[in-house]
Amino acid sequence: MTAENTAARVALWRALHVLLDEPPHVLEDVVGLRLLAPGDGWRERPDMDPVTTSGFRAAIVARARFVEDLVAEQADRGVDQYVVLGAGLDTFAQRRPDLAGRVRVFEVDQPGPQEWKRRRLTELGYRIPTLVPVDFEADPWEDRLIAAGFDPGRPAVIASNGVSMYLTRDATAATLRRIATFAPGTTLVMTFLLPPDLLDEASRAGLERSARGARAAGTPFLSFYRPEEILALAGEAGFRTVRHVPGSSLADRYFADRTDGLRPSAGEDVLVATVD
Repeated sequence: MTAENTAARVALWRALHVLLDEPPHVLEDVVGLRLLAPGDGWRERPDMDPVTTSGFRAAIVARARFVEDLVAEQADRGVDQYVVLGAGLDTFAQRRPDLAGRVRVFEVDQPGPQEWKRRRLTELGYRIPTLVPVDFEADPWEDRLIAAGFDPGRPAVIASNGVSMYLTRDATAATLRRIATFAPGTTLVMTFLLPPDLLDEASRAGLERSARGARAAGTPFLSFYRPEEILALAGEAGFRTVRHVPGSSLADRYFADRTDGLRPSAGEDVLVATVD
């Protein structure tokens, strides 16, 4: 068992941002690369092409940085629980000891890849967060989370990055309903893919390439949302405070002063929803 293909690709793109792109880096993350230890030649893979994938790696680091900034902001308000749903090769706990020392990090993911990650973290001497193995098809993930020490009576940040496209609309609605029952002050941040008709020609082509790669890996994209649809879904689930964060605003926030032209590709936006 090793990391899933999608999680590995994301981790390698984050490393490429550090290895290829000019500083300042939006996110400094080579921990995933160390965990994977892909061997010589990984940068020659077609999905690592430095030019054609530049927008994807920029989008990946932008969304991760946005979540980490949100965790820091909430930690300053006293929130001390951070849950990563579908954690994959998330490396927050290893890279940000300043924040991981203030919030308890729970990583929720499939048992096999998570056990592989635990082994690799142990081998390399990294901090191990609270790992919550869950078979998402069979187990109520929130029950497993509580059994691992999560306190649903205290607020938390819940992050779901790069997950909703692999879930049916019903599954996402169920997840939203569960989180809406958590303690007031809990903040959910969830990325979602826009439907192709909302994108320009270049972004549509990039989305089609991503969709082909996802199908080939056995993890096809199942769901796309217009911003008003995801806001309505969150509202129906019980959230009263919902906000749509366009991907373009992340580009303006983190890439505005760059001289190398690096910009995130369009097509993935963010939902921020708060339990009142």
